[in-house]
Amino acid sequence: MSRVDATRGPEGSEGAEGSGESGYRFGHTELPPAQADALRRAKRLEVVTFLYMLTCVTVVFATAGSSQAMKTAWVEDSLALVPPLAFLVAVRLGRRRPTADHPYGFHRATGVGHLTAAIALLSVGLLLAVDSAMGLVRGEHPPIGTVRLLGHTVWAGWLMVAAMVYTGIGPFVLGRMKLPLAEQLHDKVLYADADMQKADWMTAAGTIAGVLGIGIGLWWADSGAALLISLSIVRDGWTNLHYATTALMDERARTFDDERPHPLTRQVDQALANLSWVDDSRSRVRDQGHVFHVESFVRPLSGRTPTLDQLEAAADVLRELDWKVHDVAVVPVRDLPETIPDPG
Repeated sequence: MSRVDATRGPEGSEGAEGSGESGYRFGHTELPPAQADALRRAKRLEVVTFLYMLTCVTVVFATAGSSQAMKTAWVEDSLALVPPLAFLVAVRLGRRRPTADHPYGFHRATGVGHLTAAIALLSVGLLLAVDSAMGLVRGEHPPIGTVRLLGHTVWAGWLMVAAMVYTGIGPFVLGRMKLPLAEQLHDKVLYADADMQKADWMTAAGTIAGVLGIGIGLWWADSGAALLISLSIVRDGWTNLHYATTALMDERARTFDDERPHPLTRQVDQALANLSWVDDSRSRVRDQGHVFHVESFVRPLSGRTPTLDQLEAAADVLRELDWKVHDVAVVPVRDLPETIPDPG
C-alpha cells in the first residue's frame, strides 16, 4: 500500500498558512493561486456579511413594532449571523496541520460548522412556525401606529417597508457573489450561506406584503407572511441538516451543492485504469471538508505485482487530478471489494 499526503511541502507550525505562491493551506494542502484568491475574497465577504447583518438586525429591531412578520424577519436576520461566523471559524481550524490525536487533520470543522448552522435554522424555524400559526388561529390584529419623524407624522409601516428594502438588497447581492467562491473552494458552509442569502430577498418581500396587508385592513396578512417566512427557514434548516449529517457519516463525496456524486470518484478510477499494470479498481472518496481522502483498491493484471515505485506513481497521478485530492492510499488487492459500487 502506498499512502501519501496531497502535498509534500515543508512542515510548519500548527495553524500556519504555509509558504509558497499562494500562502494559503487547508492542513497539508497548499491551495492553488485561484483557490487562494477565492479564499481571501470569501473571508472578506463573510466579514462584510457579518457586519452588514448586524446593522440589519439593529434596523429591523428598531422598526419591528408589533408586527409578527417583522419579528420573524428579525429572528431570521439574527440567524444569518451564524453561517458567516461558522465559515470563518471553520476555515481557521481547517488550516491546522494533522496531529497525533487528529491524524486526518481538522478539515471536518467545516462539517461541524455546517451542522451547527443547520440545527440553529431548523430549531428556530419550527418555533417561529408554531408561533405564527397560533397567531392566525387566535385571529391576532397587530396594530401599526404612527411616529414623529423630522417634524412629520409618518405611518410606522413605511419605516418597516424601508427596513425590509435595506435588509433585502444586501443578501441578494452578497449571495450571488458567494456562490462561485463556494464552488471553487468546495465549501458547503459558504454555499449554505450563499443559498440562504440569495433567498432572503423573498423574506423581505413577504414581510413587506404582510405590513402593507395590515395597512389595507387584511389582519391575517402579517401572521400569514410570518408563517411563510418561518416555513422557508424550516426548509433551509432541514435541507442543510440532511446534507450536514450525511456528510459527517462519510457519505460518498458529493458536489459542493450536494446535487450529485462528485465526478472525481469516477475520474480516480479512470486514471488508475489507464496505468499499464492495472486491470480494474474501485475507490472510496470521502469528503473531509474542503479536501478528499481517497482509498483506491487496485487489482493488478494477471502475473503483475506492482512495485513501490509504481504504487507511488499511481498516487502521484491521482494527486494531479485536482487540488482537493488530499490524502491518497493505493492498495493492490486480489479481489475488488464488493461493498464499493462501480462509479460508472
